Amino acid sequence: MTPAQTAMLDALAGTLDHKGIVTDRGDIAPWEVDWRRRFHGHAPALLAPATTAQVAAVVAAAAHHRVPLVPQGGNSSMVGGATPPSDGSALILSLRRLNRIRSLDPAAGLAVVEAGVILSDLHDAALAAGRRFPLTLGAKGNATIGGLVSTNAGGTQVLRFGSMRGLVAGVEVVLADGSVHDGLAALRKDNRGYDLTQLLVGAEGTLGVVTAATLRLVLVAPNRSTAWAATADPQAALALLRRFQADTDALESFEILPRESLAAVLAYGPGIRAPLAGDRPWHLLIEHTDTRGDALMERLLATALADGLIADATIAANEAQAASFWGIRESISDAERALGPASQHDLSVPVEAMPRFMIEAAAACEARFPGTHASGFGHLGDGNIHFHVRAAAGTDPAHWFAEDVPVVTRFVDDLVIAAGGSIAAEHGIGQMKLAELARLSSLARMAALRAVKAALDPLGILNPGKLVRVDAVPLAPAASPQ
Repeated sequence: MTPAQTAMLDALAGTLDHKGIVTDRGDIAPWEVDWRRRFHGHAPALLAPATTAQVAAVVAAAAHHRVPLVPQGGNSSMVGGATPPSDGSALILSLRRLNRIRSLDPAAGLAVVEAGVILSDLHDAALAAGRRFPLTLGAKGNATIGGLVSTNAGGTQVLRFGSMRGLVAGVEVVLADGSVHDGLAALRKDNRGYDLTQLLVGAEGTLGVVTAATLRLVLVAPNRSTAWAATADPQAALALLRRFQADTDALESFEILPRESLAAVLAYGPGIRAPLAGDRPWHLLIEHTDTRGDALMERLLATALADGLIADATIAANEAQAASFWGIRESISDAERALGPASQHDLSVPVEAMPRFMIEAAAACEARFPGTHASGFGHLGDGNIHFHVRAAAGTDPAHWFAEDVPVVTRFVDDLVIAAGGSIAAEHGIGQMKLAELARLSSLARMAALRAVKAALDPLGILNPGKLVRVDAVPLAPAASPQ
């Protein structure tokens, strides 16, 4: 621990309780490794404030002593966005103790939720009040609201409700000097200059520390209809998507996955059964909440079957079966991780280009890197593909990640840019995509990102090494906090 870090902890001893300053190595270690176990950091201490005022005190002390902080929620980042640097220069700032739902107003359709609230807990609380929070993802059991806001999380219902950016009505954020921006009021109209809420959503903790958010709730769906279908190729799947969209504005999810993704889940999860018999090349998971319910689903699928867009389909008979369908989709990341090392990409392309990209990019990767296997799955409705290039059998994982993955990544990312897409669809930049963002972005974009970072975090103490590179934090002490 550096002298500055020791002085900072001493200064906070009277502000944080015994749970607020953690220095035991065994307690800190699990939070120094990212979910994919690609990034391993080191933090001499973990700070766990329990209130916004305590977060403000921590950040003010960090600014005074020039100690970098890595904000962290559920530590479910896919891009190393919440992992501290390996040199021990930063402390972890855990928001997990800020875990209150401050208010939930069903009539207004709003909930004020602290950063440490787990997504599945918010789902339960909203449902108990006769509303729902329409964002879900596989990590809902440990992902926290602060992290979801900070990464502009997407998930499986973006098609209808948008990403986290569209569901955040306001934020409470501690800025880099320790001051608190209270922007929780859900104002329909507010023209006081730059939209700070939208600037801070998706900033990955590099501009401020989200401590609470006002979130939009929607009505509970009375007519949820969920189906699993098999199709020959992504192009047929896109044609079916357009038919659904022409008939209803209540289409919430339209997911596509290849046979190998389904096979991985069936091998990984005991007791999981395939929804359809036979070996099908591509599978679709479709859900809508149209008032016509299963009748609409049955009609559209029957027409698609007659026209050859799908080969087979089944509609969930009850909530348990619908949950089993979603259990397959949400288990893909864990199942594919168990298959071995892979170069994993969260990317987006225009929806019309997604079918062609899924096929041609996979073929291009397998031709360029013999022995590898490439495939993609994801959110066809919004053009978001989770594209994985798995290492050849027998490849040493250490060599793969150190030597091969950077080359594969550049190749895939170049394909994405050529298709008019983005290398970061819903997982963010973190540290995994830091260099590629700079390589592939325009000078104007990078200049703007760096200018915003320099203006709001001039000392560079917030989540260093993520999203945007900045100069090293100066070691000289700053003036005392006011």
